[in-house]
Amino acid sequence: MLGFVADTVIMFTTQLLFFLFGYLFFMLQLFSNYEIHQKGVQVLFAVTFTMSLSMFELIIFEIVGVMDLSSRLFHWKLNLYFALILLIVVLPMYMSYTLLNSLRILKQKRLTAAICFLSWVVYFYFFWKLGDPFPILNPKQGIFSIEQMISRVGVIGVTLMAILSGFGAVNCPYTYMDYFARIVTATDVNNLEKRMLQTLEMIGNKKRKLILEERKTVATAPGQEGWWAKFTSSLRTNETVAQLCDEISSMEELSRQLYLEIVDMNYMRERLAMSKTLLGKYFNFTGHIFTGYLAYKIFMCTINIVFDRVGKKDPISRGLEISADWLGFKFDSQFWSQHLSFVIVGVIIICSIRGLLINLIKWFYAISSTKSSNILVLFLAQIMGMYFVSCVLLMRMNLPPEYRVIITEVLGDIHFNFYHRWFDVIFLVSAVITMGVLYVTHQTSPDKYHK
Repeated sequence: MLGFVADTVIMFTTQLLFFLFGYLFFMLQLFSNYEIHQKGVQVLFAVTFTMSLSMFELIIFEIVGVMDLSSRLFHWKLNLYFALILLIVVLPMYMSYTLLNSLRILKQKRLTAAICFLSWVVYFYFFWKLGDPFPILNPKQGIFSIEQMISRVGVIGVTLMAILSGFGAVNCPYTYMDYFARIVTATDVNNLEKRMLQTLEMIGNKKRKLILEERKTVATAPGQEGWWAKFTSSLRTNETVAQLCDEISSMEELSRQLYLEIVDMNYMRERLAMSKTLLGKYFNFTGHIFTGYLAYKIFMCTINIVFDRVGKKDPISRGLEISADWLGFKFDSQFWSQHLSFVIVGVIIICSIRGLLINLIKWFYAISSTKSSNILVLFLAQIMGMYFVSCVLLMRMNLPPEYRVIITEVLGDIHFNFYHRWFDVIFLVSAVITMGVLYVTHQTSPDKYHK
C-alpha cells in the first residue's frame, strides 16, 4: 500500500510539472500575441499536454523499472481513459460551446447547452463511423470497450503522424542543404524594394483620384442643370470609380506579392550567409543524412506495402542479434537492450514533442486571429492528444517484447499491424506529394536555383 502511495505521489508530481510546462508554453509561445479571456481553454490545453507527456513518461518507467508493476498498470489505465474522455467528449463539447459564445446568437444557457450536446452527438456519430472502412476491430469487442475508442483515435493520429513525417522527411533536406539555396544579391533586393515603393506610390495616387471622382457624384456637371445631364455625368463617374477600384485592388495584391518575395529574398540571403558558418555546414551535413534516410524510408515503405510486410522484431533486438551472430560480439543482451531502449525511446519522444510543438506554433500563427484563437487552440489540443496516443501505439513496435507487455494489455486487442501498414501508405503518399509540390515551386520560381 505504501509503495502504491509513493508511486502515485511520483506520478502526480511529474504531472504537475508537465502541467506547468504546458501552461507556460501556452502563455509565452502559443498565445503571446493574443489577449486571453477564457481560462478554460488554457487549462484544457495544459491538461491534454500533461496527459500526453504522462504516457511517454510511463513508457520510460517501463524500460527503467520505476514503480511497481501494479502501479504502472493502474496509472496507464487512468491516463489512457482520461485522455480518451478529453479527446472524445470534453474538447469537442467545449469547442462547440466556445463557438456559440463567440457568435453571440444565443442568450439562454439551457438552449446553448442543448445545442452543444446535439453538436457533440453529430460529432460522435461521424467519429464512430470513421472506423467502419478500416480493419481495426475485433468481433469479440463490446460496443463500449476501450478498443473501440483507441482504434478510431489511432486512425486519425497515425494519419496525422504519417503526413507530418512525410512532409518533414522531404522538407528538411530541401531546407537545410545548400544545393537548393537560391543566389540572391543585395541588388536583387534593392530592385524589388524600389518596385514595391513605386507600386505603393501608384496606389496612393489612384486612391486620391478615387476620392475626387466620388465627390463628383454629389455635384452637377459644370454648365448643365438638367436631370439628363446629371444622370449621364453620374453614370460616367460611376464607371470611372469602378475602374479605379479594380486597379487599386490589383495593385494592392501585387504589393502583397512583392512584399512576400522581399521577405523570401532576405531569408535566402540570411541562409546563404549562415551556410558559410560552422552551424550552416552542420545543417548541410544533416540535410544529406536526411536525404539518405528519406531514400531508405521510401524504399522500405514501398517494400512493406507491395509485400504486405510488417516488422516482427524491434530494431534494438534485431541490431543486437546482428552484432552477436554476424560480428561475433559477446555481451549481456538484456543489459544493453534495456539501456539502448531507454536511449532510443527517449530520442523518439523528444523529437516527437519538439516536432509537434514547432508545427503547432506554425499552424497557430498562420491561421489564427483574435476571434478564432480560442477555438483553434482547442482544435490543436485535440490533434495533439490524438497524435501522442498514436505515438504510443506505434512506439510499441520499437520496444523489446519484455517492455511492451503492459502497453499491449492496456491498449487492448487491436490490430497493431494495420496501423504500421497505414503509416507506411500515408507516409509514402505525403512524401511523394511534398516532393512534387517542392519540385513545381523550384521550377516556377522567378529566379533560377543554383549553387
